[in-house]
Amino acid sequence: MNNNLKIIFAGTPEFSVPTLLGLNTDYSKVTYVLTQPDKKSGRGMKHSHSAVKKIALSQNIPILQPITLKDNGIYETLKACKADILIVVAYGLIIPKRVLDLFPMGCYNVHASLLPRWRGAAPIHRAIEYGDKTTGVTIMKVVEKLDAGPMLISKSIDLDKSMTTGEVTKSLADIGAILMRKIVLSLKEKKIIAIIEQNEALVTYAEKIKKSEARLNMSYAPEIIIRKINSLNPYPGASIVFKNKILKLWRATLIKNKDACKQANKKISIGELYTYNEELILKLSNGEIKIMELQPEGKNKMDANSFIRGYELSKIENIN
Repeated sequence: MNNNLKIIFAGTPEFSVPTLLGLNTDYSKVTYVLTQPDKKSGRGMKHSHSAVKKIALSQNIPILQPITLKDNGIYETLKACKADILIVVAYGLIIPKRVLDLFPMGCYNVHASLLPRWRGAAPIHRAIEYGDKTTGVTIMKVVEKLDAGPMLISKSIDLDKSMTTGEVTKSLADIGAILMRKIVLSLKEKKIIAIIEQNEALVTYAEKIKKSEARLNMSYAPEIIIRKINSLNPYPGASIVFKNKILKLWRATLIKNKDACKQANKKISIGELYTYNEELILKLSNGEIKIMELQPEGKNKMDANSFIRGYELSKIENIN
């Protein structure tokens, strides 16, 4: 007799994929995948599948793509599945209480922060933007209130100052998959899992990233600008205006020898790019930063040396 746990998996972006792949085991099976409806994208505005849908199709897992989970039709479909557990990883739709109540062994979520810090849509972006020293993954029970459920297990990682959202997302996705497999196995074996309620006094919210955040404010300190660039990589990309076109900045670092660039302060305007010792420098209100990777509008990403060769820039001579 097959006594595998029956799982409904709800997820949408690439972050969700490692957990989905890790749930088809000798003790659990994903019987349905919930993912958001296909969206039009690209120049041809063709319908594109979510990362989770692509994996589900490749593994022949039945897929549901409702616009909302509040309708009776999707409720009845999920009820008929008679699944044991609901696993949620960056799904993106509100899950009503009556749907949560369908799963006798509970509903569990992989959240990319050390709760209660950074509840909400963009926890990795905000952790990098605000200069957190650490971040991590928390497995929690799903409740109606956003990311407010009790916690089962978590794991932290150190945040290096050069890490981007894309790099941290990949690391946390893999960690989340490992932690969720551990929880599902414990549920299968009927082990007692200790839960910890979140301290509401420590809650912070990670608001969704808006495209309007992409334009850099030159009045901020260099350290804050660097964090902003890292937090917006790979989406939507921090940007400045260069020769009346959008220029995206993908990687930058602080300048070690700050005194060496003092001469530039008198000659270079705020927001201007210039070269110093064959390095690409962006002038800010309160200093400068070194640009390492960037992307002119309509072109591919390139390193700073390629950009310098292709564009005429002000040049500050070596200062001895």
